[in-house]
Amino acid sequence: MTLEHDHAYTSATNLARMIRDREIAPTELLENVIDRIEERNPDLNAIVFTGYDDARQAAAYAEQQVLAGGELGALHGVPTLIKDLFDFKPGWPATFGGVPALSDQVIDGHCMFAERIEQAGAVIVGKTNSPVMGMRGTCDNPLFGPSCNPFDTTKNTGGSSGGSAGAVADGLVPFAEGTDAGGSIRIPAAWCGVYGFKGSWGRVPAPLRPNAFGGTSPFVAEGPITRSVDDAALVMSVLSGYDSRDPYALADSPDMMSALDGNLRGKRIAYSPDFGVYPVDPEVAAVVAAAALAFEEAGATVEIVNIKIPYDHIELADLWCRMIAPINIATLEDLKAAGIDLLGEHRSSMPPEYVRRIEEGYRLGTVEMGRDQAMRTSVSDAVQTVLDQYDFLLTPTVSAQQVDNADDGNTIGPSVVNGVEVERLIGWCMTYFINFSGHPAASIPAGMVGGRLPVGMQIIGGRYDDVGVLAASRVFEQLRPWEETYDLCRNR
Repeated sequence: MTLEHDHAYTSATNLARMIRDREIAPTELLENVIDRIEERNPDLNAIVFTGYDDARQAAAYAEQQVLAGGELGALHGVPTLIKDLFDFKPGWPATFGGVPALSDQVIDGHCMFAERIEQAGAVIVGKTNSPVMGMRGTCDNPLFGPSCNPFDTTKNTGGSSGGSAGAVADGLVPFAEGTDAGGSIRIPAAWCGVYGFKGSWGRVPAPLRPNAFGGTSPFVAEGPITRSVDDAALVMSVLSGYDSRDPYALADSPDMMSALDGNLRGKRIAYSPDFGVYPVDPEVAAVVAAAALAFEEAGATVEIVNIKIPYDHIELADLWCRMIAPINIATLEDLKAAGIDLLGEHRSSMPPEYVRRIEEGYRLGTVEMGRDQAMRTSVSDAVQTVLDQYDFLLTPTVSAQQVDNADDGNTIGPSVVNGVEVERLIGWCMTYFINFSGHPAASIPAGMVGGRLPVGMQIIGGRYDDVGVLAASRVFEQLRPWEETYDLCRNR
């Protein structure tokens, strides 16, 4: 059969069912996806590497398994994408976010996302755009350039999982990988009008090597970017679960799919318009405030809360930049030992904002690092104090609207939000607090500004309550469906 482009916006859940029921063949579906990528990705720059030969082999094998009547995985035959950052598939390039000196680097290993979704039968088609070392809330780099927002291609997708969010919003694949050390799943999900889920710390194992303890400061997560909560629950059911290679992996395996039957009657929900410290764009604030009230229709109580954090947003953004520096420095030192000195002979190709922050990281001492962990603790305590009293905490996902793409490979965030100067790498992102604390959180489409640009609302749950966040998201999706917004992408 010949598949029409209407399948571009079919969910992963339905595609997997259709493949199991032999309504569509994995090879035919893949060719449809390839055709759409070739047609639409030039406008987006969302996908920076295509592994079509490997994908065709995987789809042919998936088709053989269907015809043989064997047991099929939850994502059997469903096309997807992984991220071009610290995310690997054997034999594929890994540029660490468009670093020119790493354009030919190949790492023969799997990241956890790739490993588990392939075990579940998914077909990985390529890799998506991200910024250098993932260290900013926008998506641009000197090797590939910016990822373009499918709602307005002059605008950025957000980052660092910007290519993944753009590809999903534009119907290139039903779901894609995101990684999140400061909001890199949730930020681009907000700006691209898709659903991004970051699980509790340890929910999706991260078997990092050579440093298995490296992803804790701040907490780093892998997770799904999708167009529906159903698909996020399905992908999380595949990704989550114990792995002995990760010393922090959670041993329990909650039923993610049970979230789809949840309800919020009697739940108490806190709403903070600004986390107590952020300047927020008035139009963003209005959209999220209206969205938060929707939960009252589901029988929940929504109350505005005053979160007390003893630092301002500049101090806290600087804190995140300092805390993310050591894991970056470890990578830089490993590369230097292998003969690639990114801060030496390749320094001119690295973003100056990145170089400055990493040089600050090299100067950090034990006393300073201890003080930073104390600051982090105060933020974590402030979040937990709210969640000791409420079932969920709602905030805007980001405080600013989408920025224009630059033409020099170095798009950064706004310098001013609502008349207040902000730190431009991540200081306008209301997400990294939850990487300090490790709570589960999602960004869900809350509405549109001017009928054309998406706004995201962050839903934060109690510690380890991943199912609860998915359930709250599912209820909101039923109350305020957003599927029709993708017509703006489809018809551009």
